[in-house]
Amino acid sequence: MKVILLQDVEDVGKKYEVKEVKDGYARNFLVPKRLAKAATKKALEWLESQKEVIEKEIEEGLAKTQELASRLDGLEVQFAMKVGDEGQLFESVNAAKVAEQLVKMGYEVKKSEVTLKDPIKELGEFPVKINLDHNLEAEITVVVSPGEAEAAEEKI
Repeated sequence: MKVILLQDVEDVGKKYEVKEVKDGYARNFLVPKRLAKAATKKALEWLESQKEVIEKEIEEGLAKTQELASRLDGLEVQFAMKVGDEGQLFESVNAAKVAEQLVKMGYEVKKSEVTLKDPIKELGEFPVKINLDHNLEAEITVVVSPGEAEAAEEKI
C-alpha cells in the first residue's frame, strides 16, 4: 500500500515522502496514529500543492541541522565513571548514554545519530561521530574519567 508520511517515521521515511508499506502496517499503525495517510489521487494532488511549504520546511531543517553540527563539532563530553581497583569500569558508555548526555547539555541528538562501534569500556578520550540529517556529520570527543564512588552504604 502506498502512503504519504505525515511525520518522520523511524526505519520508514521522512515527512511528506511517498512510501510503499505493508497493508497491515499502514492500516493498523501508521494511519490510526496519524503518521501517514493513503496515497490516493486526491492526497497526491494535496502533496503537490504543499510542495512550496515542504521546501521551506526542508530549508529550515537544513539550516537548523547545520547550526547544530557546527555547535557539536569539537565538543567534549565528560563522563565520570565508577572505577575498580585495577582501573576497570563498572559500566560502559554506549550510544544511548552519549545521546542522553548531549540532550542534558542542550543539544537535540537522538541515539540513532550517535555512531559508536563498540561501547567504551576504559578510561580515556575517544572520538565519536554524530550523523545528523541531510548527511551532515559532527565529531565530538567523549572523555571517560574516574568519578566519585557513589556507593550507597546502609548503616545498621
